[in-house]
Amino acid sequence: MNKPSGLLVHRGWDNDDDVALFRVRDALGGRHVFPVHRLDRGTSGALVFARDREAASQLSRLFEAGHVEKVYWALVRGRPPDEGLIDYAVPRAEGASRVPAVTAFRVMGRSPVDRCSLVEARPKTGRLHQVRRHLKHIHHPLIGDVRHGSGAINRRYRAEYGLHRLALHAASIAFTHPITGEALSVMAPLPDDLRAPLSALGLSPPQEAP
Repeated sequence: MNKPSGLLVHRGWDNDDDVALFRVRDALGGRHVFPVHRLDRGTSGALVFARDREAASQLSRLFEAGHVEKVYWALVRGRPPDEGLIDYAVPRAEGASRVPAVTAFRVMGRSPVDRCSLVEARPKTGRLHQVRRHLKHIHHPLIGDVRHGSGAINRRYRAEYGLHRLALHAASIAFTHPITGEALSVMAPLPDDLRAPLSALGLSPPQEAP
Protein backbone atom coordinates (compact mmCIF):
# COMPACT_ATOMS: atom_id res chain seq x y z
CA MET A 1 0.00 0.00 0.00
CA ASN A 2 1.10 3.57 -0.68
CA LYS A 3 -0.02 4.95 2.68
CA PRO A 4 -1.08 8.60 2.73
CA SER A 5 0.24 10.97 5.37
CA GLY A 6 -2.09 11.27 8.34
CA LEU A 7 -3.33 7.67 8.22
CA LEU A 8 -2.60 5.26 11.08
CA VAL A 9 -1.43 1.74 10.22
CA HIS A 10 -3.90 0.20 12.68
CA ARG A 11 -6.33 1.37 15.33
CA GLY A 12 -5.00 3.64 18.04
CA TRP A 13 -6.42 4.84 21.32
CA ASP A 14 -9.30 6.61 19.55
CA ASN A 15 -10.49 3.38 17.83
CA ASP A 16 -10.56 5.08 14.42
CA ASP A 17 -12.04 2.77 11.77
CA ASP A 18 -10.26 4.53 8.89
CA VAL A 19 -6.81 2.97 9.16
CA ALA A 20 -4.44 1.42 6.62
CA LEU A 21 -5.11 -2.12 7.84
CA PHE A 22 -8.86 -1.83 7.20
CA ARG A 23 -8.39 -0.12 3.82
CA VAL A 24 -6.23 -2.99 2.58
CA ARG A 25 -8.61 -5.56 4.05
CA ASP A 26 -11.59 -3.96 2.32
CA ALA A 27 -9.72 -3.69 -0.99
CA LEU A 28 -9.17 -7.47 -0.82
CA GLY A 29 -12.84 -8.19 -0.28
CA GLY A 30 -12.70 -8.44 3.49
CA ARG A 31 -9.79 -10.86 3.64
CA HIS A 32 -7.78 -10.56 6.84
CA VAL A 33 -4.29 -9.11 6.39
CA PHE A 34 -1.36 -8.70 8.75
CA PRO A 35 0.87 -5.60 9.06
CA VAL A 36 4.54 -6.62 9.24
CA HIS A 37 6.05 -3.21 10.02
CA ARG A 38 4.84 0.31 10.66
CA LEU A 39 5.10 3.85 9.41
CA ASP A 40 4.54 6.91 11.57
CA ARG A 41 1.14 8.51 11.07
CA GLY A 42 2.66 11.51 9.33
CA THR A 43 4.88 9.45 7.01
CA SER A 44 3.55 8.42 3.61
CA GLY A 45 4.73 5.63 1.34
CA ALA A 46 5.42 1.93 0.97
CA LEU A 47 3.70 -0.22 3.59
CA VAL A 48 3.81 -4.03 3.41
CA PHE A 49 1.10 -6.42 4.59
CA ALA A 50 1.02 -10.22 4.59
CA ARG A 51 -1.99 -12.33 3.66
CA ASP A 52 -1.43 -15.05 6.25
CA ARG A 53 0.01 -15.38 9.73
CA GLU A 54 3.03 -17.50 8.74
CA ALA A 55 4.18 -15.06 6.04
CA ALA A 56 3.64 -12.18 8.46
CA SER A 57 5.80 -13.85 11.10
CA GLN A 58 8.64 -14.52 8.67
CA LEU A 59 8.47 -11.03 7.14
CA SER A 60 8.50 -9.43 10.58
CA ARG A 61 11.68 -11.35 11.39
CA LEU A 62 13.28 -10.02 8.18
CA PHE A 63 12.49 -6.46 9.26
CA GLU A 64 13.76 -7.04 12.80
CA ALA A 65 16.99 -8.62 11.52
CA GLY A 66 17.70 -5.70 9.18
CA HIS A 67 17.34 -7.80 6.02
CA VAL A 68 14.99 -5.31 4.39
CA GLU A 69 16.31 -2.34 2.41
CA LYS A 70 14.24 0.78 3.06
CA VAL A 71 14.63 4.09 1.25
CA TYR A 72 13.07 7.31 2.53
CA TRP A 73 12.90 10.78 0.98
CA ALA A 74 13.04 13.63 3.47
CA LEU A 75 12.90 17.40 3.13
CA VAL A 76 15.24 18.84 5.73
CA ARG A 77 16.21 22.28 6.92
CA GLY A 78 19.63 23.56 5.85
CA ARG A 79 22.36 22.10 3.68
CA PRO A 80 23.78 18.83 5.03
CA PRO A 81 26.94 17.19 3.64
CA ASP A 82 26.57 15.48 0.26
CA GLU A 83 26.49 12.10 2.01
CA GLY A 84 27.20 10.54 5.37
CA LEU A 85 26.53 7.84 7.94
CA ILE A 86 24.77 8.64 11.21
CA ASP A 87 25.64 6.23 14.02
CA TYR A 88 23.70 7.44 17.05
CA ALA A 89 21.75 5.45 19.64
CA VAL A 90 18.07 6.30 20.01
CA PRO A 91 15.35 5.10 22.43
CA ARG A 92 13.79 1.75 21.54
CA ALA A 93 10.44 3.22 22.58
CA GLU A 94 9.24 6.40 24.26
CA GLY A 95 10.99 6.62 27.63
CA ALA A 96 12.99 3.42 27.05
CA SER A 97 16.75 2.92 27.09
CA ARG A 98 18.79 3.78 24.02
CA VAL A 99 19.80 1.16 21.46
CA PRO A 100 22.24 1.33 18.50
CA ALA A 101 20.87 2.92 15.33
CA VAL A 102 22.53 3.64 11.99
CA THR A 103 21.29 5.62 8.97
CA ALA A 104 23.08 6.31 5.69
CA PHE A 105 22.07 9.42 3.77
CA ARG A 106 22.84 11.37 0.62
CA VAL A 107 21.62 14.71 -0.68
CA MET A 108 19.38 14.43 -3.74
CA GLY A 109 18.95 18.15 -4.28
CA ARG A 110 19.26 21.58 -2.71
CA SER A 111 16.51 24.15 -3.11
CA PRO A 112 17.46 27.19 -5.20
CA VAL A 113 14.80 29.32 -3.47
CA ASP A 114 15.08 28.42 0.24
CA ARG A 115 17.54 26.96 2.70
CA CYS A 116 16.44 23.32 2.57
CA SER A 117 17.53 20.05 0.96
CA LEU A 118 15.96 16.84 -0.28
CA VAL A 119 17.70 13.86 1.31
CA GLU A 120 17.60 10.13 0.64
CA ALA A 121 17.87 8.20 3.92
CA ARG A 122 18.57 4.47 4.22
CA PRO A 123 18.10 3.26 7.81
CA LYS A 124 20.18 0.18 8.61
CA THR A 125 18.21 -0.43 11.80
CA GLY A 126 14.51 0.01 12.53
CA ARG A 127 14.13 2.22 15.59
CA LEU A 128 11.31 4.50 16.68
CA HIS A 129 11.40 7.76 14.68
CA GLN A 130 14.93 6.79 13.58
CA VAL A 131 15.21 8.90 10.42
CA ARG A 132 13.59 11.87 12.14
CA ARG A 133 15.80 11.62 15.23
CA HIS A 134 18.98 11.08 13.22
CA LEU A 135 18.47 14.05 10.91
CA LYS A 136 17.72 16.23 13.92
CA HIS A 137 20.91 14.91 15.55
CA ILE A 138 23.02 16.30 12.67
CA HIS A 139 21.14 19.63 12.96
CA HIS A 140 19.02 19.18 9.82
CA PRO A 141 15.53 18.39 11.16
CA LEU A 142 12.68 17.40 8.89
CA ILE A 143 10.35 20.16 7.83
CA GLY A 144 6.83 19.54 9.07
CA ASP A 145 8.03 17.50 12.06
CA VAL A 146 6.08 18.81 15.04
CA ARG A 147 8.01 16.67 17.54
CA HIS A 148 11.62 16.89 16.37
CA GLY A 149 11.55 20.00 14.17
CA SER A 150 10.94 23.75 14.45
CA GLY A 151 7.43 25.11 14.89
CA ALA A 152 8.33 28.48 13.37
CA ILE A 153 9.87 26.89 10.28
CA ASN A 154 6.95 24.47 9.92
CA ARG A 155 4.48 27.38 9.99
CA ARG A 156 6.47 29.32 7.39
CA TYR A 157 6.60 26.36 5.00
CA ARG A 158 2.86 25.86 5.40
CA ALA A 159 2.21 29.49 4.53
CA GLU A 160 4.77 29.91 1.74
CA TYR A 161 4.90 26.47 0.10
CA GLY A 162 1.68 24.71 1.10
CA LEU A 163 3.45 21.99 3.08
CA HIS A 164 0.87 20.80 5.61
CA ARG A 165 2.44 17.47 6.59
CA LEU A 166 5.58 15.73 7.76
CA ALA A 167 8.01 15.86 4.82
CA LEU A 168 8.96 12.18 4.97
CA HIS A 169 8.06 9.54 2.36
CA ALA A 170 8.91 5.83 2.35
CA ALA A 171 9.91 5.63 -1.31
CA SER A 172 10.74 1.93 -1.57
CA ILE A 173 11.16 -1.36 0.26
CA ALA A 174 13.18 -4.31 -1.07
CA PHE A 175 13.40 -7.80 0.43
CA THR A 176 13.50 -11.49 -0.40
CA HIS A 177 10.13 -13.21 -0.09
CA PRO A 178 10.53 -15.52 2.91
CA ILE A 179 8.53 -18.36 1.34
CA THR A 180 9.15 -18.21 -2.43
CA GLY A 181 12.67 -16.76 -2.30
CA GLU A 182 11.70 -14.16 -4.91
CA ALA A 183 13.48 -10.80 -4.78
CA LEU A 184 10.80 -8.13 -4.34
CA SER A 185 11.03 -4.36 -4.63
CA VAL A 186 8.05 -2.12 -3.88
CA MET A 187 8.06 1.49 -5.07
CA ALA A 188 5.64 4.12 -3.75
CA PRO A 189 5.07 7.17 -6.00
CA LEU A 190 5.37 10.56 -4.33
CA PRO A 191 1.93 11.90 -3.31
CA ASP A 192 0.67 15.26 -4.52
CA ASP A 193 0.69 16.79 -1.03
CA LEU A 194 4.48 16.42 -1.01
CA ARG A 195 5.25 16.70 -4.73
CA ALA A 196 3.65 20.15 -5.03
CA PRO A 197 5.65 21.79 -2.19
CA LEU A 198 8.86 20.19 -3.50
CA SER A 199 8.12 21.58 -6.96
CA ALA A 200 7.56 25.04 -5.47
CA LEU A 201 10.99 24.70 -3.85
CA GLY A 202 12.61 23.68 -7.15
CA LEU A 203 13.14 20.07 -6.01
CA SER A 204 12.17 16.68 -7.42
CA PRO A 205 13.20 13.07 -6.69
CA PRO A 206 15.34 11.38 -9.40
CA GLN A 207 12.62 9.36 -11.12
CA GLU A 208 10.28 12.36 -11.03
CA ALA A 209 12.80 14.66 -12.68
CA PRO A 210 12.12 15.66 -16.31
